[in-house]
Amino acid sequence: MIVDAHTDLLLELVHRDAEDDPFGTHWLPNLQRGGVALQICPTYVADLALLPEQALPRALRQVAAYRRALREHGDSVLEIRTAADVDALAAGDRLGLMLSMEGMEPLGYDPALIDVFWELGVRMGSLTWNRRNPFADGAAEPANGGLSRLGAQLVDRMVQRGIVIDLAHASERTFWDVIERTEGRPVVVSHGACRSVCETPRNLTDEQLKAIAASGGAFGMMLVPIAIDPDRWEIERAVDHIAHAVDVMGHEHVGLGGDFMQQLVHALDLQLGPDSLLPGGMPPEAALEGLAGPEDYPALVAALGQRGFAGEQLANVLGQSFLRVLRTVLPAV
Repeated sequence: MIVDAHTDLLLELVHRDAEDDPFGTHWLPNLQRGGVALQICPTYVADLALLPEQALPRALRQVAAYRRALREHGDSVLEIRTAADVDALAAGDRLGLMLSMEGMEPLGYDPALIDVFWELGVRMGSLTWNRRNPFADGAAEPANGGLSRLGAQLVDRMVQRGIVIDLAHASERTFWDVIERTEGRPVVVSHGACRSVCETPRNLTDEQLKAIAASGGAFGMMLVPIAIDPDRWEIERAVDHIAHAVDVMGHEHVGLGGDFMQQLVHALDLQLGPDSLLPGGMPPEAALEGLAGPEDYPALVAALGQRGFAGEQLANVLGQSFLRVLRTVLPAV
């Protein structure tokens, strides 16, 4: 049972809104082919809109695209809002989709607006992308600032609601501020990699990995060269990161967060700015060889098997680690 904690497919669904059934045409078959049981779908506006009045409608359009996918594929797709919904995935007859937010720019300066997104189905959220916003600093900010007072209010509200706090893209100080404020409540990083294996601000130190495990949370391995290895675009390098994370955290805290970009870049002609932390000369559509999208997950499973991953260890990495966190944090029903 594969859980992918992060892929920005909603961007493409909005782009293809005029088409008949964009989710069923461009994403559902690939997710099914790859054996994905749950795909977490973030709204993402940080690279497109710098002002709140621009960010909110862009996010809402992505929510609408998400709800359209659910509406048009109710027989094969299950929305995840509660722990009971997570348990229902075990039947295996439907693909789970869960709405999340990457960056809280759509809230403007009002933490209470997270309640609106909760009602729309958001069950996971990261405070930042790489940039600073009213709530916290992101990983590309040289000042390495942490939570603002608004950010602290937002974190408290997310905890009260039962929204999984995602520390992907956070600056190190933001990361530690949230760890301290949540007092051991499970937190996740939906997509990142190990700084001990590949040095980049987007990757996490061993101390951060240990803190996620101590919280009872989960770490999703980002499966693109920018995080895995700018010089070696091989599946085996992704397995190196997974193996390192397992050694540091324990396999019950390691999962997958593909952040697959190749299809999105080709469909949308995305241009990434300097705060994307993309190494010079690396195209935004860069993908690991043989692992360009969710349809290629069987190749990763095979590579993990060749490295000795099996049984409970393999099951946790593929999905059970994130399912455990969702059962813990989401409301029961």
